Parts: sequence; structure tokens; C-alpha cells
Amino acid sequence: MPTFSSVLIEHCQQTPHRVTVTIQKSGEPDYDITYAELLERAAEYSAAYLRAGIKSGDVLILILQHGRELIYAYWGAILCGAIPSLMPFLTEKLSPERYRADLTALFEHSQPAGVVTYPEFQQLLRETLEKNKREDVRVFVTDNIPVEGGGESFAGLQRAEEDIALLQHSSGSTGLQKGVALSHRAIFNHLDSYAESIRLTPEDVIISWLPLYHDMGLIACFLMPILRGVRVVLMSPFEWVRAPYRMLQSISKYKGTLTWVPNFSYNFCAQKIRDRDLEDVSLASWRVSVSTSEPVRFESHKIFYERFKSFGLRWETLQTSYGMAENVFAASQNDLDKTPYVENIDRESYVTEKVARPAFDDRPSISMMSCGRPIRGTSFRVVDESGADLPERSVGEFAIKSNCMLTEYYNRPDLTAKAFLSEGWYLTGDYGYLFNGEVFVAGRKKDILIIGGKNVYPQDLESLACEVEGVHPGRTVAFGLFDEQQGTEEVVIVAEMDSDDPARQEIIADEIRKYVTKNSAIAVRRVHVVGPKWILKTTSGKIARSANKEKYIAEFAAGD
Repeated sequence: MPTFSSVLIEHCQQTPHRVTVTIQKSGEPDYDITYAELLERAAEYSAAYLRAGIKSGDVLILILQHGRELIYAYWGAILCGAIPSLMPFLTEKLSPERYRADLTALFEHSQPAGVVTYPEFQQLLRETLEKNKREDVRVFVTDNIPVEGGGESFAGLQRAEEDIALLQHSSGSTGLQKGVALSHRAIFNHLDSYAESIRLTPEDVIISWLPLYHDMGLIACFLMPILRGVRVVLMSPFEWVRAPYRMLQSISKYKGTLTWVPNFSYNFCAQKIRDRDLEDVSLASWRVSVSTSEPVRFESHKIFYERFKSFGLRWETLQTSYGMAENVFAASQNDLDKTPYVENIDRESYVTEKVARPAFDDRPSISMMSCGRPIRGTSFRVVDESGADLPERSVGEFAIKSNCMLTEYYNRPDLTAKAFLSEGWYLTGDYGYLFNGEVFVAGRKKDILIIGGKNVYPQDLESLACEVEGVHPGRTVAFGLFDEQQGTEEVVIVAEMDSDDPARQEIIADEIRKYVTKNSAIAVRRVHVVGPKWILKTTSGKIARSANKEKYIAEFAAGD
């Protein structure tokens, strides 16, 4: 079986002048990287690592901003046989204290031999290393990598298929606690199965704004295209947030065929993009847009389609998937020959009995959208708290088994053992159900709220709150606070809007209370509408519920 290094070199030998990556940066012309340039510049990084004493099998942490140097540095680590792991860089939206805590956890569990970073971050990094008594960690700065030949001998070519190829560090509000170690064999098994499910060809063009430190961006929009000979156009996620129309412009300009996006981005684009930004834009080339990373919503698909169908967007383009870093990326994918299956289930049965019964007798219902069937080589079970199998349509925890499973949580045998049932079945921590072989995702097990004996998924409440006019798309959070008088948890919803006007915020709060209460199984009392940028997210862009709960308690709970 091939390894990363051997495949990169093979592409360079066969198609050296083929463009593999196009980098987009605001205010600069797009920059094309060919396989020849990628190998040449990555070899320079590889040589610098080796001269500093980095050995095959060492962990290298990359803390780099969007741009060419990130790509060269990552593949340089591959060529020298090191194990690269990307971590988000510090931004104004991240707490410096929390970020230092993440770094400390990262150093403790990953034991890196080196860190690659950009000049502006060098001082904070060295201070953190000194504080943690890790002066042995080599620091590489992108403006100090010698521009000279890297040689023809790469230690990465000696790596075996069972060796660890990379680490994916899952992010959260409690720090970076575990690194998902993936072997060359697991990743290539996954790429073979997933490429088959999305019918990937060398003629495809992937357009992405996703961060590369998250599995969706790293695997689907970085490693897969480079290793499979498919062009990818990359823009910064921060620039996409400021100007989401750029993704659609790039699809039109480069005849893009494939994208991967989280569900909230459909609502965000539909609300934020104006026709004046789409002059002469055609989306006719766009064959597949995969919604994944968070529970998928039929309403979000409809909103996005209705907004952009006049620009050539087809309904069948909008597809779904379910995955996680522990399975490399995707575990399921909808069949591209059909649109994702959507069904209405009885709300009361779903909430109180944990059974997804089809809706009946005009009773309140919930719309559930399928994430497709397991990809080849991956199997699903739904289990209860004891690990016993549950029947079809029963809501429980997904367990999966595959030929692309993680090797381990790096240096964490305790967490690795805890994550598996017998015979290699991995417990995902996600709740949902199976029907007719298709996967329906409810939400994270750790996020579930128990309100008056009813199981409530915060994602459902957040999605409902986002449907209220005036609420910023994707910027709502729901969590539970224990009420001593009632002896149960009470739901709190915090929602952002683009105004700091208290009177307007209270009007929106009332509308959220009425709308969520009417369309869910619970009565919502505590709703706070806040101004822009109040809600905290993880570095991978997901809502950080525990961090937002702490912030809410500090700012509002005493006055309730």
C-alpha cells in the first residue's frame, strides 16, 4: 500500500506542472501551486526539520495562518517522516488564557519534538514552552526556513502503511485533550471508499473555506485532493465569514464541482449574500455540496436552494454525510443518485420514549434528514447505555466499525480503551437511529438535556431559535440549568442579533420563547438575546456549550 510521501512524489513525476492547490487571499491574486513546486518547497522544510534533529516518527505541531507556507510546512513534515498535527492560530476571537491552556494540554499529551509557526506568534510560543519547561522543543519560524535544495532522499518514504501518518486534535471548550492518530493504511482505505461514494475524478475541482485543522477541511479539502490528483481552491475561513459570496464566485470562476460545509453556512449564505455580489456568477458546474459536521436540517437546504437556484444551483447538488476524525472523516454518505431522505417523526415518541415513529394523526412532529448509508468498509450499530443493540428506529448511541479507524488516541491508552466496545466497535458519542439502512443523527450524547423526564437535544432548540427573523444564523446556544424549586433542569437559550438595541432584543426574545415553545416539547422561559460576537465557538467552529453556559452564569444568571 502507498504512503503519503510515495504518492506525492509519484504525482510530481507524472504530472509535475499540474496545479494541485490554488490559494486565495483577499487583496492578492490567486496563487497556483503545482506538484513540482509543492515537492520542491516541502523538501526545503523537510531538510530544515532534519538538520534540527527531527526524526522519523516525531510529532510536529503546526500553528500557521492560511497561506502557502502552511502547505509547504505540512508536506515537509510528511517527507521527513514526522507526524504533523495542525492547531488553530491565535485570533482576536480566542481567549489568550484558554489558548495557552490548549497549548499546555497539547504539549503534555502529544510530546512534540517541534513546532512550526509564523513570526508574530513566535514570542508567545517560546514563553509557553519555557513556562512548561519544554525548552527541548524545536521552534521553526516560516520566515527563517533556508531556501535551498532539500535533496532526493526522504525519510518519509521509509514509513510503513501501519505507521501513524498524522494526528487530528479535536477541539472543545475544555482544551485539546486527545490526538486522533491515523495510519497511512486507514487514510488510504478511507479515501478509496469515500472517493467512490462521491464519484471523485481528476476532472473535479474542490472549492473550500474550511479550516485545515478540522477533519472536514483537512481530509476532504486538503489531503484527499492532493493525494488523488484533484485541484482544490482554498480560501481563509475568516475571509469567508466576512464575504461568503466569495465561495460562490470561486465555484463560478474555477468551474467548481465539490464543496463540504456545515449546516449553518446554508442559512448564513442565504441571509448575507446579495445579488450585487453575484453578477455573472453561474453555479451550473456545482455537482455536490455535502452538509456535514453538525446535524443536517431540511429547512436549511430549502432556504439555500430557494435563494440560489436562479444562479444555476440544482436541488440534487445538496447532499449529506456523517463523520468524525476517528474514522478519518466520513462514516456515511448519501447516494448521489437521489436527494437525502426526509421524514417526519412523532415528537412525543421521540422525546419521551426515544423511538422515531412516523408522524400520525396530525400530532406535533419533527423533521429528520438522512445522512445516507455507511460508506464501503464501515458498519453501524445503535446501542443502549449497556452496549446492547437497539432495534431499528430506536434512538441510542452510534457505534461504528471500519477499516479506516484510528490507531489510538495518541499517548492516551485510557481514553482509547474507554472509547471501544468489544471486537473493535467504536462508541461515537453521537445519538441517533437507523432506518432502512440510513443514518439519522440527533446530536451529541454529552449535550443531551433532560427536562421534566424528557430527552431534549439542544441542537433542535438552537435550530428553531435561528428560524426567528432577526436572529443571526448559526449564532444560538441552548443549555440546561438545574432549578432547585422544580427539581429539574430548565432550558436557557441565548441568541445573537446584529443590534445592541435592548428594546429590539427583548422583542426578539419574546418571539423566540413563543416559537420554540410552540414547536418543541418544552416550555421555554429563559431566553436572552445579545449583540454580535457574544457567543463562543470552538476552534472548529462549533458552539462551545459549556463555555457559553459559564459565560451566561457569570453575566445573567444572578438576575434571573
